[in-house]
Amino acid sequence: MEKLFLEDFTKYKYLSSLKFSPTASHTAFICNEVDLEDNSYKSQINLLDNNDNTIKKLKNSKHQSNLVWKDYETFIFCEDFQEDKKRREKGEPFTRICEMKIEDENPKELFEIPLNISSIKIIDDENFIFLASFDPAFSEFPNLDAEGKDELLDSLKEEKDYEILDEIPFWSNGEGFTNKKRTKLYLYNIAEEIYLPITDDFTDVYSFELDKDKENILMITNSFIDKKYTFTDLQIYNIEKDFLLKISPFEGFDYSYANFLEDKIIFIGSDMKDFGLNQNPHFYSCDLDGFRVKKISSDRFDFSTTNSIGSDSRYGSDSTTLVDESFLYFVTTEGDSSFINRIDINGKMEKLTNKKGSIDGFDVKNRNIEFIGLRSLRLQEIYLLKDKREIQLTNFNQWVMIDKTLSIPEKLTFRTEDATLIEGWVLKPTNFKLGKDYPAILNIHGGPKTAFGEVFFHEMQYLANEGFVVFFCNPRGSDGRGNKFADIRGKYGTIDYEDIMEFTDLVLEKYHFIDKDRLGVMGGSYGGFMTNWIIGHTGRFKAAISERSISNWISKFGTTDIGYYFVDDQIAATPWNDFNQLWNSSPMKYADKVTTPTLFIHSEEDYRCWLPEGIQMFTSLKYHGVESRLCMFRGENHELSRSGKPKHRIRRLVEIKNWFEKYLK
Repeated sequence: MEKLFLEDFTKYKYLSSLKFSPTASHTAFICNEVDLEDNSYKSQINLLDNNDNTIKKLKNSKHQSNLVWKDYETFIFCEDFQEDKKRREKGEPFTRICEMKIEDENPKELFEIPLNISSIKIIDDENFIFLASFDPAFSEFPNLDAEGKDELLDSLKEEKDYEILDEIPFWSNGEGFTNKKRTKLYLYNIAEEIYLPITDDFTDVYSFELDKDKENILMITNSFIDKKYTFTDLQIYNIEKDFLLKISPFEGFDYSYANFLEDKIIFIGSDMKDFGLNQNPHFYSCDLDGFRVKKISSDRFDFSTTNSIGSDSRYGSDSTTLVDESFLYFVTTEGDSSFINRIDINGKMEKLTNKKGSIDGFDVKNRNIEFIGLRSLRLQEIYLLKDKREIQLTNFNQWVMIDKTLSIPEKLTFRTEDATLIEGWVLKPTNFKLGKDYPAILNIHGGPKTAFGEVFFHEMQYLANEGFVVFFCNPRGSDGRGNKFADIRGKYGTIDYEDIMEFTDLVLEKYHFIDKDRLGVMGGSYGGFMTNWIIGHTGRFKAAISERSISNWISKFGTTDIGYYFVDDQIAATPWNDFNQLWNSSPMKYADKVTTPTLFIHSEEDYRCWLPEGIQMFTSLKYHGVESRLCMFRGENHELSRSGKPKHRIRRLVEIKNWFEKYLK
């Protein structure tokens, strides 16, 4: 076996978009791979034959997405060809829809739409429904001839030197400037080549579902002018009558999922009244008109219905909530793992998986279940779930377990003064030898409402292979332990900081080979905030790395895409009702106490934790004579460490390793 190298992540296969055929004879999925030459990712559809477990790979292009089965042998998908690159670079909006049969070698183009489609469903052979981004600047684009389109694109390119902003948020992480842009729902007819918008110019559509008769469309929406709120709505559209109706059973409510089930609507959501934005949701049913609403989950149900288990070894998105036959299937995060569950319209709930790890996506057809999962230190593979028994179907990443040295997480727990259980783990260096002292790195997750588990994390495994002890925990504020545990509103930097420091003390007590004079700390997003906070409150760490961080809650409130409502909710203050609370909770206030050499890593287009958050803390440390360095990545956003350009991800890890080598070795 050999060491796990920094660049090994460029060889991993990242799986997503799992979709059963109507008879479950085949499973289509997307295999995402790093393309170092192009400094990007290839996304190609694969077909898994569920009879003999053979896999067929589509090779027509580098970018395939939005796969939907048309019938038992035919599917459609979005595809970009190599020659489309120039059109994309000019800023032209378009999506090419292709069709292919299982036995075919090459797809055929079905139609092209002058919009950027994000999701599509089939009504019948002639009619489709899709979500696409709507930009008012391009409203006349589809009606222009080729010359007119070129003129419009050229004029818009000239206008890129300035932006007109008249609403908040005016930008979004990963999307850029979004002022007046919305995601609309459209109907499209192939024969007439006409696509018609269902929703208006002020409404974002987050998701949509068709009923079994394909007569009604149920959607989750958010309509706003000037200021976007966190509340959402349910709307239903009757295709034949061309009638759109708001049916939200609750006002001031966040609907996170909704679908048709039997003769009713089942939805998941939260009123956010007791625990704010991060409040765990419940399950409800109602009639198609939104009346006779009923909560069907037990009051004792207290888990998030998403996968919050962290890993930097994923790419692409997948379904974690869906309806099949008479059940709604969903994922919960519980402790350090996520699980597949199902619930019926009467509220009977059943957990279907029991192994630790992460459920990254799944599909169900006629009660057949397959999922993409992280199991122990295995990277993503596809598994069949049969009678609650997991059968591994693929071996895309098996070589990592066979050929590479990996460090097995060792669990360590303690109870706080009020008897709250805190869970954490320690990775020993892969070349560990008794009698030798080692430097150690504390790693803090983002969120804060996410969670570490025992799944593969390239960054941490790489550092363990480079001779560092790596330790990490789930302090209060993390997901998986219920609302009360996750609720640190107005308490950032207090009980969470105490949990992390107490865990650090425990690690040093139990692992005598750690050199307490060679400790490092690192984290991103909330973990970046906590890293900034830690270095202003203790000098025990000899080096720190703060990524996509928060340093000043006052500036974050007014500059980031979620700041104006996230800060108010999580810090329990605004600049006008409690300025002191924001400043007292800001790491920048304590920058004059910092002595720890700190590396700041930030992306120029990170609108979730904007670049000035890193710059302010960096400037503060430099002002006070503290050794510090700022590494800024252009063309990247908040997702740099997980889905950034491959060469940027390599450079990021180089910066991390070199900083810790310099100060801890």
